[in-house]
Amino acid sequence: VGVKAAGAAQRAHPKPPIGPVSSSSSSNGIRKQPFDYFVVLDFEATCEDGRKIYPQEIIEFPSVLVNAATGAVEDEFQVYVRPTVHATLSKFCTELTGISQATVDAGVSLPEAIARHHAWLQECGVLGGSTTFAFVTCGDWDLRTCLPDELRYFNISAQNYFKRWINVKSVFASERNVRPMGMAGMLRHMNLALEGRHHSGLDDCRNIARILQALLRNGAVLNITGTVR
Repeated sequence: VGVKAAGAAQRAHPKPPIGPVSSSSSSNGIRKQPFDYFVVLDFEATCEDGRKIYPQEIIEFPSVLVNAATGAVEDEFQVYVRPTVHATLSKFCTELTGISQATVDAGVSLPEAIARHHAWLQECGVLGGSTTFAFVTCGDWDLRTCLPDELRYFNISAQNYFKRWINVKSVFASERNVRPMGMAGMLRHMNLALEGRHHSGLDDCRNIARILQALLRNGAVLNITGTVR
């Protein structure tokens, strides 16, 4: 993956027209889903080697938009976020994520990142009207722990749509009748190569989207698995 401009959102392709899916199954065998779109989300956050820090501040805020009827990736979003409590990234964090100090220094605040992400969802046409979407994450940490903890710490508000999500690990384990496993394990189980850099947020979103696509093609129906108040 090439270097992205710090603090800037990136689009993958021009957007096709977006609207609610039909009530019938797709010709590709994908079953009708409870949602029209899936938004794959995978935060990267400040971290230390061998010890917990609080708060863990989001430093990369990426998403990949997947059409639930076709399984196609229709758009991407990415913005880097500037931490303030742990403003200097640890060597461990930089080596893990590939995110440099200069990148986060040039990033935006968390409220600005949330606003840009909301604007992107609006531009993609998945907000309002009859069109529906759900976040897809690899685990519960992103929306059960990471974002809520940071919102509370800084007394920041965010949209209610962040309060429910689909944990692809749970869906995968149920569909494949295996124990829950991480992203790399799910890719191996499906004979898919890990593409890009593991723990790059956008690359992880792309790989999670590939797992999601495989599950859809295999007939899975994805329902909400996690919520917060």
